[in-house]
Amino acid sequence: MGACGSDSDSASSSASPSAASSVSGSASASESAAKIVASTNLDKITVSGDYGKSPKVDLKAPWAIDKTRTRVVKATDGAVVKAGQTVEVNYYGVNGRTGKKFDDSYSRGQSVAFNLDQVVPGFKKGLVGQKQGSRVLVAMPGSDGYDASGGSEQTGIKVGDSLVFVIDVVAVELAGPEGAAVAPKAGLPTVTDKNGVPEITVPKTDPPTTLQVQPLIKGSGKKVGADDTITMNYRWVAWRDGRLLEETYSSKPASAALTELLPGLQKGLVNQTVGSRVLVVVPPADGYPQGNETPKVDPGETVVLVVDLLFTQAAQ
Repeated sequence: MGACGSDSDSASSSASPSAASSVSGSASASESAAKIVASTNLDKITVSGDYGKSPKVDLKAPWAIDKTRTRVVKATDGAVVKAGQTVEVNYYGVNGRTGKKFDDSYSRGQSVAFNLDQVVPGFKKGLVGQKQGSRVLVAMPGSDGYDASGGSEQTGIKVGDSLVFVIDVVAVELAGPEGAAVAPKAGLPTVTDKNGVPEITVPKTDPPTTLQVQPLIKGSGKKVGADDTITMNYRWVAWRDGRLLEETYSSKPASAALTELLPGLQKGLVNQTVGSRVLVVVPPADGYPQGNETPKVDPGETVVLVVDLLFTQAAQ
């Protein structure tokens, strides 16, 4: 199946030159790349193959592009990729100067996840505005690729080389919880939503002595694995007096490996699904039996958390 759709100019932005792929190191400037007349469109590139499978990319090398440009190969109505978000993708990269593949994720059998602020500018420009479930063709000049890091001797990329990527957008970080409401069992703290922020009211009773895990919204996304890194918003209060200990809603979501969290959160969030809002009541044995300084938790104190699961990625 040939490529279809119209070309679009990508919005300008900047980012670290660190790569979504395995590109690293340095290489000298390419004299031949400097002599290639840069194309102003993607008409000479065809992409075939099904979403989720390694594509076939045809272009007549040597080839170059004037600025980062994109074309949607397979369109969907999925969640929209926004600047600063974490995304999961499969990708296939071709060097325009040689016409040869320099890297891909399909052959490794595992997609990759990264924050868009941590990739080369062309990758970020090409993905912002695209949708989950889509296949996108992105071409970028060296200035939006690996010129800033001196190219890559390891993969044969030289300064000035234009790069062509076919990208399957597998998953997109959510802006908030999405799913079906779940009625909580009696006796737990109550949670109300105020403009997307959970408000927690703790009952005037003794706290439970065992870990309590109660989904409030059941998402339909991927399950959180024991070794995953999750992106989440959370609000955290003390059972004793309801005082706020910590929250992320007023700033930006947090990302952390599940194994780095409190034992109660590790137990409570594993196998929960992305899109879920989960209430977790953590007794001292699964939290801070000796207390904690920042945030201030007294020894023997029970804490209450509401967690919105926005994204999860397997260990890579």
